Amino acid sequence: MRRLIAFDCAGETLAGTLDEAGGTTGLLIVSGGSEIRIGAHRGMALMAQAIAAAGHPVMRFDRRGIGDSTGHDRGFESSADDIAAALTAFRAKMPQLQRVIAFGNCDAASALALHAPAGLDGLVLANPWVIEAAADDALPPAAAIRARYAERLRDPRAWWRLLRGGVDLGKLARGLRKAAAPPPAAPQGLAARVASGIAAATCPITVLMARRDNTAIAFAEAWAGDAFAPTRERATLYECETDSHSFHRAQDRAWLLERLSAALG
Repeated sequence: MRRLIAFDCAGETLAGTLDEAGGTTGLLIVSGGSEIRIGAHRGMALMAQAIAAAGHPVMRFDRRGIGDSTGHDRGFESSADDIAAALTAFRAKMPQLQRVIAFGNCDAASALALHAPAGLDGLVLANPWVIEAAADDALPPAAAIRARYAERLRDPRAWWRLLRGGVDLGKLARGLRKAAAPPPAAPQGLAARVASGIAAATCPITVLMARRDNTAIAFAEAWAGDAFAPTRERATLYECETDSHSFHRAQDRAWLLERLSAALG
């Protein structure tokens, strides 16, 4: 059974959707960006329906200032109170819950890494966001550019497009300059804070990556560095052979559902 709920958060009212089931392990879905709880391509709603059908309660919610919730949207880095309030409401609405696993994609994954409240029993982090691009930089992250160029160098059609003038040479030059910049010796800024947050978590962690997605490619570069070494030793990493950031294709959704079901147990 699916029903709408409302709960308090720092003086505001958050809207949520609860897919009820009788199981004792539940899934708390945290939305990324300024996305409402239904998710891209209705992905979160479809996921919740499938997980609940398998016997696990699922809760989705809009953080402050998003969708049906009141308040001001202050971004994922200020969502600690929202996540904690949602977890409290989930346990109150489903008192049989013994375990709660939280899932987030993109900056929702980073929000969970930074702000996972006590009382969560596992984190599933998909394509964590660690990119801090300049405001005037519309290019993908350097790691993604390098990966794309490496792929295109192996594609004869890309060479043919270049020879025929079908490539923006200015954009190509800017991309080459950015790709040539050496990666930092250690993660900085957001990447460093995400690494610290994951390392400090006391619950099991699953990391999911859409292997050819720009956000995942940038995270993979940071993940390979020393700052994430403690996390690599205890987190479980899975890669899906897709460029879909939201896992929206049927085969990608099936893969994601399989990974979430494994985390739920």
